[in-house]
Amino acid sequence: MRNLVAFLLLMLPFLGFSQTFTRTELPTTLATPWEIQYGADGFLWLSERNGTISRVDPETGDKTTVFVASDYFEGTSSENSPFCTNYSIGKGTLGLALHPDFLNPDNAYVYLMYSYNNGTEASSETLFKIKRLKWSHSNQSIVEDVDVVLEISNGYDHLGGRLLAVKQNGTPYLFVSVGDHGISEVNSPDCYNPQSLNPNNYTQDVDTDNGKIHRYNMDGSIPNDNPIAGNSFYTRGHRNPQGLMYNDQLGILYDVEHGDRTDDEINVLLKGMNYGWKDVRGYHDDDNHPGEASYIANYTPHPDVAGDQLVEAFYSFCDVELPTDPNNKIWCTIAPSDGTYYGSNAIPEWTNSLLITTLKNGDGTDMEVYQFKLDAQGELEPSTAQNPNPQRFFGEDQSENGRLRDIAISPDGKKIFLINNGGTDRDKITVYTVKGETSVTENEIAEVAIQPTVVQNHINFINLTYQEGYELEISNQLGQVLIKTSINPNQTQVDVLNLKGGAYYARIIDGNGVSVTRKFVKR
Repeated sequence: MRNLVAFLLLMLPFLGFSQTFTRTELPTTLATPWEIQYGADGFLWLSERNGTISRVDPETGDKTTVFVASDYFEGTSSENSPFCTNYSIGKGTLGLALHPDFLNPDNAYVYLMYSYNNGTEASSETLFKIKRLKWSHSNQSIVEDVDVVLEISNGYDHLGGRLLAVKQNGTPYLFVSVGDHGISEVNSPDCYNPQSLNPNNYTQDVDTDNGKIHRYNMDGSIPNDNPIAGNSFYTRGHRNPQGLMYNDQLGILYDVEHGDRTDDEINVLLKGMNYGWKDVRGYHDDDNHPGEASYIANYTPHPDVAGDQLVEAFYSFCDVELPTDPNNKIWCTIAPSDGTYYGSNAIPEWTNSLLITTLKNGDGTDMEVYQFKLDAQGELEPSTAQNPNPQRFFGEDQSENGRLRDIAISPDGKKIFLINNGGTDRDKITVYTVKGETSVTENEIAEVAIQPTVVQNHINFINLTYQEGYELEISNQLGQVLIKTSINPNQTQVDVLNLKGGAYYARIIDGNGVSVTRKFVKR
């Protein structure tokens, strides 16, 4: 058994939730991690300080540094705000993404966003870029790196910076979130002179890149069917979109973003649409910001964007009037940092949900995970006193977990991996492993074997003893279910002719809901 060092082990029951979790920490040493992805190769991929990409064994926590950007740059004091001494130019290692066909050697690409110097040594201009790196599965190393997107704008605050690589209608795209880059005039009214120079005034302007979600082809070129030809923007009117999520069951793209004292948001991202910042905040019918109702009623669509309209937030965490007290601990905003779509059946209560991580430890908020249960159409299921929606998890462990920056899910859906920036003793990977509460133990079907573990046309099963039959799910390493079928105790094989070459998971589920998962490789 591999050595997983557990610093803390807790069983965590939750009201109305039939599962418990075991909490462990990997012994991995991290430095300001931003993104974590569970790769199709079975390893965790992370972006860290100074333009670093790390690869971590999810069982042992063993870490390998696979890339450090030689041109990573943190700016100079000459670029800092001339009016606000606490605001330096934006910098850092931000989003990381893996190509959707990462297991294919031709598409084994890793994408990284970080700050670099677009000027000279004497006169620096700190901007952001996206680099594409080629991973060699055979050599276990980066063998090529190419800049694919340059001159992403910068500012003093609200950088956004999340990457997401997914397929839409069979075509892979790279999505990039860019924040409004402006300092809040509510919190710091004197940081721009005049205030019209604040870049957050231009988030709805299609000719600027800030306050946008951008869509690129995987080589950094601009797709022909973007909202405006030759323009990378996909949606606009965002404040600080730190998270991107994709519901692969319905093809829905989401962002999560920070509000300004109110209205942290989840948005369903529709191509070309306007999400209103900073004229519209949260829901359209609450009029909780001066001038909001009038702006919505008199909105003029952009003539160059087909079907342009304002889109209301899918969910607002804090739809109240602007608080006047400067103490942010009492605000109901939660500082959502990222999220993921959970489509697995391993935690039935979570199946078809969005999981959102948060950064804020306030009077009524914790650094935790929010679970939003969706219906079959992708809308929120109704919230009741017995089953509130959303539900909140792991907040009682916030002193150990810290400020939760990102989340990843194991392919079998049973492990939740969380990373933090500060807020506790160290930056780390925290793991929650689900424990089922059933009357039948896993051992009753754990002797099921897949023969062989490397297959060509079909997989074989032995020792199927449950007389009422089983369900079989075969999923890829991203957790996407590709085959779902019933099998009976006398059945000895299932065809996998239509699967492409690569690693997969076969999950066998008996009539009591108890399951066992085995990995196999299709040649």
